[in-house]
Amino acid sequence: MKDKYEVIVIGGGHAGIEAALACARLKHETLLLTLSIDNIGKMPCNPSVGGPAKGIVVREIDALGGQMPITADRTALQFKMLNSAKGPGVRALRVQSDKLEYKKMMQEVCLHQPHLDVLAGMAVRLNTENDRVTGVTLKDGSVIPAQIVIMTTGTYMAGVNMISAEVKPGGPDLEETTADLSQSLRDIGLKTFRLKTGTPPRVLTASIDFSKTAIEPPTRGFLAFSETTEAIRPYEKQVPCYMTYTTPETHEIILSNLTKSSMYSGVVKGVGPRYCPSIEDKLVRFRDKPRHLLFLEPESLSLDTTYVQGFSTSLPRDVQERMTHSLPGFENCVIKKYAYAIEYDAVDPIQMMPSLENKYIENLFTAGQINGTSGYEEAAGQGILAGINASRKLEGREPLVFKRDEAYIGVLIDDLTTKGTLEPYRLLTSRAEFRLLLRHDNAEQRLIEKGYETGLVSQQRYDAYLEKEARLKQLQEKLRSTVYSLDAPDVREYLSSLGYGDQGHIGENGLDLVKRPGVTSLGLMNLIHEEADSRLCEKNDIEIKYKGYIDKALKEAKKLSSMEEVKLGTDFDYDQIDNLSIEGRQKLVKYKPATMGQASRISGVNPADLSVLAIAVRQGKGYRK
Repeated sequence: MKDKYEVIVIGGGHAGIEAALACARLKHETLLLTLSIDNIGKMPCNPSVGGPAKGIVVREIDALGGQMPITADRTALQFKMLNSAKGPGVRALRVQSDKLEYKKMMQEVCLHQPHLDVLAGMAVRLNTENDRVTGVTLKDGSVIPAQIVIMTTGTYMAGVNMISAEVKPGGPDLEETTADLSQSLRDIGLKTFRLKTGTPPRVLTASIDFSKTAIEPPTRGFLAFSETTEAIRPYEKQVPCYMTYTTPETHEIILSNLTKSSMYSGVVKGVGPRYCPSIEDKLVRFRDKPRHLLFLEPESLSLDTTYVQGFSTSLPRDVQERMTHSLPGFENCVIKKYAYAIEYDAVDPIQMMPSLENKYIENLFTAGQINGTSGYEEAAGQGILAGINASRKLEGREPLVFKRDEAYIGVLIDDLTTKGTLEPYRLLTSRAEFRLLLRHDNAEQRLIEKGYETGLVSQQRYDAYLEKEARLKQLQEKLRSTVYSLDAPDVREYLSSLGYGDQGHIGENGLDLVKRPGVTSLGLMNLIHEEADSRLCEKNDIEIKYKGYIDKALKEAKKLSSMEEVKLGTDFDYDQIDNLSIEGRQKLVKYKPATMGQASRISGVNPADLSVLAIAVRQGKGYRK
C-alpha cells in the first residue's frame, strides 16, 4: 500500500469495481477500499445481469471498455433475449449468473490489475479542506490522503437489517456497517436521506417440485454482452429458470399478517422501490390481482439454492414459512435463507453534476446506490463514468457527459441530476424518449469512439470494430447492387414461405426487399449463395426496417422539446387528462409544475406522460375555466 493515492474508491460492489478499474487502467494510482476482499463483486440480491433497459446499459459499459459485460458472459448459467418478439427499442439481453463464479472472477481481476491496490478496511470519515477532498480516515484512525475520492458505498452506510420487528445494524447479510461516514457527509453540508430495499427467501432447490411450475428456457444462438466474447456456455449446458404464481392462500396469509411486516409496522423509515416492491406492498397496491408472477432463479452451480424473484418480504420467519409453502411446487420446500429488508443512507443526487462530481465538494464523486439508484447495472454504469471523469479531472480534461439520445447511462444520470429521486431509482425503457436510438444492437456504434478516445478501449478492439463496420457497409452495398427477380423460382419460393403471393415479373434490389415484413438480409444473401455474418445481417435489418419509426421518434422528440415553455400553472387539472400513468399523475398533482419544462424534470413523470400532456395542452384540456 502506498502513502497516498490519486484516487480512492470506497466500496467493492459493481459501481466500485468499474470506477477503480477505469482509473487504474488509465494509469492512475488507485486504492479500492472495501470492507471485505471476499465480498468484491458480491451479488447480494438477484443472481443475474441485464434485463429491460439494464441489459443495454451493460452493452454500453462494454463499448466504454468496462468489466461487467465480460464477467457476466464468462460466468453466465443462462442467456436469454427478452422482448425478442417486440420492437428493437425494448429488446434486451439478460443472463442468469453463477453468483459465486461472478464474484470470484471480479476479485481476480481487481487483485491483478496494475496501478490498483486493494485494501480491506472501513472508511469512517471523508476528509476535506476548503470544500475540497483530501482523503479518508479509517476506523483504526489511519488517514489515507488522495486527490479524488469516489464513494460507491451501496447499502452499507448506516445499514439496518429488518425482519418484522427484529432490527439489527448491518449491511447485506448483516455485514459490518457504519453511520460515521454518512454523518461526515452531513457534517460538510451534504444532504442524505433514507432508502429501503429487500430480498426474497432462498430455497433449497432439491426441495422444489418443478413439475408444478413453468420452465423458462434460454434463447438459442450466440448471445453476449461483450463484443470481445468469443465463446459462451453451450445451449445444452445452460440452466433453465422457472415460473410460478402466488395463490389465494398466499394472499390470505400475507394480508392477515401485514402488521407484522417491517414496512407496515412502522419499523421502516426509508422509501422502498416502486418498481421492485415487497410482496406485501404488491398485495396492498394491487388488491384486484388474483395472483402475482414469481421467477425461480438458480444462484450457482456450487449452491443448491433458488432465488424466488418477486417474493421480497420483511415478514416474520414463521409467516415466511407459511406463505412460501403456499406456492405451487413449494409445498415441501426448505428455506435456506429468510428474506429481509434493509435500510441505508443515500446522498441526494441533485447535489451532483452530470459528471458525477459533487457540486459543493470538489473532487468528490459518487456512483451507485449512494446516488439513490437500484440495480447492479445502473451502479456499474455510474461507476465506469465516475472512474473516467475522475481520471479526466486528474488529467485536466473536460468530463465525459452523455446526452439522453446517446446512452441509457445518459438518461440515468440526467434523471438523477435534474429530477432527483425520493425512492430507489430503476432504469426503465419508458424513461428513455429516444429508446429507438438506444438499442442493444447499436451500443458499440454509439459509444466505442468515446471509449477509444478515453483510453479504455484498446487499439485492437477499436480496429476490430472498424472492420465490422466495413463489413456492414459491404453487406449493404451487396444488397443494394443485387436485383432479385421476383419470378425466379428460388426467390418466389422464399417469398411464398413468408406468406407473399405472386409478385409478378419485376425485379427489386435487396435493400428494398428487406423493408418487407419477414424478409431478412441473411435470407437474401443465402439466395445468392453469399456468406454473411448473421449478427451483421440482423443489425442491417433493424436499421432498414425501423428507419421510418426512428425518424418519427426524432420528430416527436423535437416537438416535445418545443413544449417545455408551455405554461401549466398550479390550477391545471390533471384529472381531465386521460392515459397518464398512475405515478405520473400522482407526481404532477403533488408538485404542480408551472411549465412543461418543470414537468419533464419530475421523477416519475415519464416521456409517455409528457407526450400525453403535450397533446392535451394543444387541445386546451386541463385548464380550469
